[in-house]
Amino acid sequence: MARLVVYRAELEDGPDVLRWLDRMLIRLCQKFGEYGKDDPNSFRLHMLMREDLTQSLIMIQPILYSYSFGGPPEPVLLDTSSIQPDRILLMDTFFQILIYHGETIAQWRELRYQDMPEYESFAQLLRAPVDDAQEILQSRFPVPRYIDTEHGGSQARFLLSKVNPSQTHNNMYAYGGDGGAPVLTDDVSLQVFMEHLKKLAVSSTA
Repeated sequence: MARLVVYRAELEDGPDVLRWLDRMLIRLCQKFGEYGKDDPNSFRLHMLMREDLTQSLIMIQPILYSYSFGGPPEPVLLDTSSIQPDRILLMDTFFQILIYHGETIAQWRELRYQDMPEYESFAQLLRAPVDDAQEILQSRFPVPRYIDTEHGGSQARFLLSKVNPSQTHNNMYAYGGDGGAPVLTDDVSLQVFMEHLKKLAVSSTA
């Protein structure tokens, strides 16, 4: 489906392709889904096994890792809530490897704390995602584009364009917020999209 969308996008207008993709996604869920009330095991999703499935999934949904003083690197949700001032994020989109420094981390780096002996732990934190990124760059072909950016940086847009906009400029102050970075977009969040998809997938009129 992802490859077919790319092909159609070269020949058709973007909004038309998005509407077609929405219709196909609804039909896919209707065709391969079995729904039974109060039975969580009644739903099955047909999976197409293809060669190099892992890499294909990375292209469709990038992987996001978080680095912090609180512990070893860990995968986090591709969501605005994962963008925190005291974290470093490593995003792998297959074609891009991006390292994003949160606001606090970026300020400390600008003050050169990593060069001070008493802040060796901070220097190690900065090196960790770089080492992991280099490992990916050396093992993948074609070689991904390497991006190093920070909060407020111009290239931070590559990260913001991929994360789920659960917090936007429209709701950033609702319920006190979660500390994530708001995204300036009018697109619906993944939660809202999934709610609509579930309703349409079980509807006989879709």
